[in-house]
Amino acid sequence: MVVIAGRHIGWVGEAAEAARAGWADLLGAARTAPRGGYLLPGLVDVHCHGGGGQSFPNATTPEQAMIAVKEHRRHGTTTLVASCVTAAPEVLRARARMLADLCDAGELAGIHFEGPFVSVERCGAQDPTYIIDPDVALTRELLELGRGHVVTMTIAPEKPHITGDDGVITTLIEGGALPSFGHTDSEAAPVRAGLADASARIGARLDNGEPVRSTRVTATHLFNGMRPMHHRRPGPVPEFLAAAARGECIVELIGDGLHVAPAMVRDIFETLGRESIVLITDAMAAAGMPDGDYVLGSQAVTVADGVARLTEGGAIAGGTAHLIDVVRDTWRGGIDLVDAVFAASRQGAEILGDDSVGALEPGGWADVVVTDADLNPVTVIRRGELVD
Repeated sequence: MVVIAGRHIGWVGEAAEAARAGWADLLGAARTAPRGGYLLPGLVDVHCHGGGGQSFPNATTPEQAMIAVKEHRRHGTTTLVASCVTAAPEVLRARARMLADLCDAGELAGIHFEGPFVSVERCGAQDPTYIIDPDVALTRELLELGRGHVVTMTIAPEKPHITGDDGVITTLIEGGALPSFGHTDSEAAPVRAGLADASARIGARLDNGEPVRSTRVTATHLFNGMRPMHHRRPGPVPEFLAAAARGECIVELIGDGLHVAPAMVRDIFETLGRESIVLITDAMAAAGMPDGDYVLGSQAVTVADGVARLTEGGAIAGGTAHLIDVVRDTWRGGIDLVDAVFAASRQGAEILGDDSVGALEPGGWADVVVTDADLNPVTVIRRGELVD
């Protein structure tokens, strides 16, 4: 039983213990989950480009962006990071300003810049026209425009100006954000160097009593948008796995049954454990929408049979699932439901550096998802209020 007191969680425990804990007067009005259903913490998605027909990279007004926010919120994602895509600097500046306003209003939990400092060879659905070499000045400007709400930036570690005192990694960490390594064609050495640089700088700030968003960096959607692993040319994947095993990195997984095979998702959970994995959607505008034509930044996207691909070239262009769907697919793929939910809630909260979300614990925000036995949301509560 979860007791909501105002906008926060007041108590959590067995219903039989509620009266003893002083909540007897609430038992008569308590809502019950459907038979066989579940009571989950509000989910936390740290990599999402849109939904409900709207895209964060294309939204020019808060009202447009909120369509995507509400689409995912209705399906149990009560904490959401808005992801941008590679675009011209003036577009990224405008999105930073607008999305920061929604963060200030408490509607979004943060901003993620996927690019523009990524690999042309592994650009995926990122428009190569706007991919540029890492620029510390632009990075600092986006952080300032984001007003402390930039959570992560996806960067390719093989690019210049990534490491060092005057590199992008340092700029991000000092600016309250995290590097997220991805969209990379790198061999092993630059990845290891980037991870080591980030870990050292996070450690130095902690030693000096300075704040960091999280003690671990992230890897942007592991396997997707990066050179495949080969035993003679290992590429980036083994380095991310090793760093995660050392406790230095959290790997993103799009566990929707399409981006990564369910057997691989299971293997990564069994190899690393839930503490080093965060489940994400990488959702674009078509999440919750029918097949058809959409856009992702400057790229045209066609969705057929629920699969989003670039209209020209056919590369997978993000996901169309909600995070509860990813949890369900991961669970059905052989992962314990508690672990799948943990990776879709508490892990995102750790990346955000926010312990008030992602768990059913007294004192935290009253973010609760009630589902049926098949994990279909029945009731969603965010900050103590029912979500329409």
